[in-house]
Amino acid sequence: MDAEKHRLIAAQRREQHWRRWGPYLAERAWGTVREDYSAYGAAWEYFPFEHSHLRAYRWGEDGIAGICDNHQRLCFAVALWNTRDAILKERLFGVTGEQGNHGEDVKECYYYLDSTPTHSYMKCLYKYPQAEFPYARLLDENRRRTHADPEFELLDTGVFDQDRYFDIFVEYAKADVNDILIRITAVNRGPESAALHLLPTIWFRNRWSWKPGVPKPSMARSGDNTIDIEEADLGPYQFIVDRPAPLLFTENETNTKTLWNWDGGQLYCKDAFHQRVIHGCEDAVNPAQRGTKACAWYQLELAPGQTEIIRLRLARRTDPSLLVSYVTEDFDGLFAERMAEADEFYSFARATLSEDGKRVQRQALAGLLWSKQYYHFVVEDWLNGDPLQPPPPPSRLNGRNSAWVHIYNSDVLSMPDKWEYPWYAAWDLSFHMIPMALVDPDNAKSQLKLFLREWYMHPNGQLPAYEWAFGDVNPPVHAWACWRVFQIDRRLTGCPDYAFLSTIFHKLMMNFTWWVNRKDATGNDIFEGGFLGLDNVGVFDRSKPLPNGGVIEQSDGTSWMAMYCLTMLRIAQELAHKVDIIYEDIASKFFEHFLRIAHAMNRLGDGGLWHNQDGFFYDHLRLPDGASIPMRVHSIVGLIPLFAVDTMESELIDSLPGFKRRMEWFIHNRPDLCVNLASLTRHGVERRRLLSVVTRTRLLRLLDPLLDETEFLSPHGIRSISKFHEAHPYRLTVDGQEYRVNYEPAESGTGLFGGNSNWRGPVWFPINYLLIESLQRFHYYFGEELQVEFPSGSGQRMSLSDVAAELSRRLSRLFLRDSNGRRPVFGGTERFQSDPNFRDYPLFYEYFHGDNGAGLGASHQTGWTALVAKLLQQSGE
Repeated sequence: MDAEKHRLIAAQRREQHWRRWGPYLAERAWGTVREDYSAYGAAWEYFPFEHSHLRAYRWGEDGIAGICDNHQRLCFAVALWNTRDAILKERLFGVTGEQGNHGEDVKECYYYLDSTPTHSYMKCLYKYPQAEFPYARLLDENRRRTHADPEFELLDTGVFDQDRYFDIFVEYAKADVNDILIRITAVNRGPESAALHLLPTIWFRNRWSWKPGVPKPSMARSGDNTIDIEEADLGPYQFIVDRPAPLLFTENETNTKTLWNWDGGQLYCKDAFHQRVIHGCEDAVNPAQRGTKACAWYQLELAPGQTEIIRLRLARRTDPSLLVSYVTEDFDGLFAERMAEADEFYSFARATLSEDGKRVQRQALAGLLWSKQYYHFVVEDWLNGDPLQPPPPPSRLNGRNSAWVHIYNSDVLSMPDKWEYPWYAAWDLSFHMIPMALVDPDNAKSQLKLFLREWYMHPNGQLPAYEWAFGDVNPPVHAWACWRVFQIDRRLTGCPDYAFLSTIFHKLMMNFTWWVNRKDATGNDIFEGGFLGLDNVGVFDRSKPLPNGGVIEQSDGTSWMAMYCLTMLRIAQELAHKVDIIYEDIASKFFEHFLRIAHAMNRLGDGGLWHNQDGFFYDHLRLPDGASIPMRVHSIVGLIPLFAVDTMESELIDSLPGFKRRMEWFIHNRPDLCVNLASLTRHGVERRRLLSVVTRTRLLRLLDPLLDETEFLSPHGIRSISKFHEAHPYRLTVDGQEYRVNYEPAESGTGLFGGNSNWRGPVWFPINYLLIESLQRFHYYFGEELQVEFPSGSGQRMSLSDVAAELSRRLSRLFLRDSNGRRPVFGGTERFQSDPNFRDYPLFYEYFHGDNGAGLGASHQTGWTALVAKLLQQSGE
């Protein structure tokens, strides 16, 4: 067994806390809901970027390439200065939701290159311009542009022209659980010598300014190159630098005088290093060389192509003799050892994967692991305010998240993107855990269980969506993720974790009940759902009341619930078969509920969602007078019914006689419910039974547009809306107002949901991944006997398993070099395509251009785009 697996086992058994330190520092803490104490929820404006170097954060810290402990008591990150910027580069910059023409967006260039699951080795890269960072130009140009224009990115400013930038590689290697070696490598890529000030910074999260009685930690100089650190919970640590350098100290406290012209008596503030390094203000830092924030100040002059390496160590001060001299002969040797162990751990990649494919898979998993973040939010404290701070406006008590006062989050969680979305999103996290289970199934199970705990889940059973609106409704995929992680874990370890499965099942029952009680308003087994994570996919904003007072009966909402039923049925069957026969009755309950939902969806007329003439499922607008209007948009909404499919083995059915008896009763006595099911009476391959919302006939009708290159099938996966609507927009007039849906393959052309994502054409990984799994399950039942044209109209026929494999390859090839050495994800950005210092660092975007595959939206969405690691493992490209 390799060394990293030993560390994972030790962490799982709680023998050694290998996960205590990791990349848990956010990349943006400003502009978040948690830091917003305004009257009406103006988060971006209440705590803007311009305040971030001056103002102490209440709930969490941020930094570049940083780490912290698992409760974010002590943080480390890198700060930089190129001698031209007006502020130190301490954190990543980007435009806000109002400033960007397509919503918030980070305007930096950085990459996650490697990480093991325990973070015993990590590596990332930040590219820092040598010219003045173009803050103002990025703001002005993005404000000027419209929804019809592309985003204006850092590369577009020309700041990297002639390679005038520094590559800053930051690596971490753990010598032990609480002993972390840090190696910072700075490279001048430019044609001339250039100055670089490098400030490795260590600081405490400010926990003492909000409530009385919280002890204040401290750090102080203890030698020419050492800083002693004292924190009550962590114990004594020491931070050691590799050579004599000025050590600067200040406090992680707000500069009230600069911000509000109010002198609070604080001598040393958060921005002290900016004042000392840039403006030469020696009195800005503490001459006693102690405080709650410190750095070493390296002043470098790098010739063209020159590399400079800084070596640092952060370690618990348990044996002073070990830390008298940090510079040891085995420093780089330990890095080499940890890198070799990382190589050994990632040797699980399929042998048939190309070297490029292995690199992409590993970087995708690195991004997923780097996207862990300490997330802290206590809603009751946030609403009421802190005793040592001014009271917040009373309107907040009835405002955002006021119904979620039970929320008490203080955990390391997987983030969608630590800059653009530095907060958890329930359905995103479900997808994150599939690739996470490949490398750390214990962590995947822990995160899924966490969302079902009483300090996350609402007492009524609803799961929190995200901090902007915990009460929004995301697709109910948590059960699916739990089941899939259970399966992956069982396959990898050979030990089925029935304790996990039974624990989550009982909590998921509460969530399922919430859905049934809250989202089926008429009790007809057709679900409204609401927002459901697909932002602007529909004719209307589905998170708000409709203009005519009606409701939308949603194809996707109802399909998600059918899928939810099947997943709960499968879990109950597994538990009844392997753990306790008592689960057999619950399996029957979900079986019956699935039949009712499938029947309701497939009714022709009279409230059904299937449109027989078009051969497609549509959302229906139900008007106050009872009339129902199908909204005939060919979107992913009409394909989600394909997700509600599963097979049952005859042996499993025979092992559950009570379930079998009730199933046969329904077949014989309720043919009205069973008539539209694919087959409960006809056996498939190896006598399997099939449960599916769509019959074989309707499956084939849906696959025709799905696999049509003029509709959904793109060279890089399945589009979210049919290309048909490019020339034929859908129009609907309600109360004299026209609503319209176009095919938009790139960014959104509207400001709906802030305009920072688009479900009207681009390719999205989570939906494509579920489609691939669904086609595989259909094949599991039909086998080679069912062949379809791929692409539609081509005359080439293949099985559904082969179709799923081809879709998987198309998605994977977004990131792989083609025969011309180009990666579709890079689009037309020539520097990304051809520059040797960029071309092997693919970014894992939020979504992808529906025609050419270029990456769009959040640029570090690994996140759910890390699903490509799972696809590469399956396909072996």
